Amino acid sequence: MLGDLNLLIFLVAYPIIAGAACLLVPDKFARIVKLAAALAVSVSIFVSVFVFMQKPMTWESGRYTVFVADNLSAFVAIAISFFALLVTVYSFGSVERALGRYFGYLLMTLGASYGAVYANDLIALAVFWGFLAVLLYLLVNMNDTEGSSAAAKKALIIIGGTDAAMLFGIALIWGITGTFTMDAIKLKLDGALPYIAYFSIAAAAFAKAGAMPFHSWLPDVAERGPTSVTAYLPASLDKLLGIYLLARASLGLFVMNDVSNLVLLVSGSITIVLAVIFALVQHDMKKLLGYHAISQVGYMVLGIGTGNPIGIAGGLFHMLNNTIYKSCLFLSAGCVEKRTGTTDLAKLGGLAKYMPVTFAAFMVASLSISGIPPFNGFVSKWMIYQGIVELGASSHIWIFCLVCAMFGSALTIASFMKLLHAIFLGRKSDSLRDVKEAGVSMTIPIAILAVLCAGFGIFAFAVPLPVVIFPALGISSPEFLGTWNPVVATILLAAGILFGFLAYAGIKTSK
Repeated sequence: MLGDLNLLIFLVAYPIIAGAACLLVPDKFARIVKLAAALAVSVSIFVSVFVFMQKPMTWESGRYTVFVADNLSAFVAIAISFFALLVTVYSFGSVERALGRYFGYLLMTLGASYGAVYANDLIALAVFWGFLAVLLYLLVNMNDTEGSSAAAKKALIIIGGTDAAMLFGIALIWGITGTFTMDAIKLKLDGALPYIAYFSIAAAAFAKAGAMPFHSWLPDVAERGPTSVTAYLPASLDKLLGIYLLARASLGLFVMNDVSNLVLLVSGSITIVLAVIFALVQHDMKKLLGYHAISQVGYMVLGIGTGNPIGIAGGLFHMLNNTIYKSCLFLSAGCVEKRTGTTDLAKLGGLAKYMPVTFAAFMVASLSISGIPPFNGFVSKWMIYQGIVELGASSHIWIFCLVCAMFGSALTIASFMKLLHAIFLGRKSDSLRDVKEAGVSMTIPIAILAVLCAGFGIFAFAVPLPVVIFPALGISSPEFLGTWNPVVATILLAAGILFGFLAYAGIKTSK
């Protein structure tokens, strides 16, 4: 028991203490801050992996089980650690001032995220959840401009307001059940108060993840906040935490029914379509990516709303996949902004020749978010589609949901074709001079993420699904409506591309 206490408490406390120490270091000791941040994140990812291997773990205070590391929370904690490490490395090349404050807030966010994920006590969850809202405000406001300040305030108001709703929901749960211990609660939605409690907590999850109607803060933060912060929070961390809370509430705290699932299905469908339509008309690179981040949340909510194993597994897998390709997209956008000084699509173009690594990573992530095989986005969307089709026996809403999901994917492809052409293809803008690839510390993270987009798609049924996703739901494998072998499909796709290239070369030679 002492070992469990040390591991879980250490993961929560160590980054917060290290972050608070970084706040006290003067800017002239920038190398010390970077070293301390790298060490703290590296230790955290090592310990989180060890916890995953040794799960389940608990920490009890008196008769209360405050922290629990189970299949779901342990895997989300590893994902949080991994993205913290990549963003830390990326930040070495992208952040140039106020390093003590930046890395201090970043590390404290890491510790608070562990606290929210491992929390098995609703009060502890609320404390860490509120702390994360404050840290989001501080990180977004790092640029110290009028635009970033307004975006940070908007985020704090929306997320803080839904946090208050979550507190109200927690109070209702305690009033009904008489306990704050999450694994002791299984509340049926059979009356007004349970419904209010569920949707109060769901509102906090929606706001954190950026789902409609609590989404409007995310595009502003994406446009005005530091790129590394956007990649770490709205693009990855907030998606993980928001969907994690929604999954915890829907699969554990409450017993879902047709009404609650219907609300999730409709909300997810609307989020997918409206957000991608808003994205199509944007002219700022980061704001466009912000709306796509909202749209992808719709697929996750849709998957959980299906209420069947394959749909829920697809929603959780899409949660993980989204953090990979969306972080890759935002960090690649940061590389472009670093070298060109702009995010205006009208001022960009022709960068593929000068930034080949960034172009390749951005293209892979674009194909993944669009659901193009064999990348990871296709696999999770395919599972969600199957979960929707399985609804056909019990509800006619599946037709509406499937149309919205597939229409959203089609518009996503169109949007990213436009984005790839505007940034990397076409004619280079005359205002861009001496453009070159970003530094090593900025290109290594996006290259790793691009490789994961391919790896998690090709080997989906060998590693991520059986190792982390299916165990998180307590299943061996759901029944699929059709067969899909990503390895074989990848070989056939590669063979087709090679054949097409050889045929083209032969025709060109004959002429």
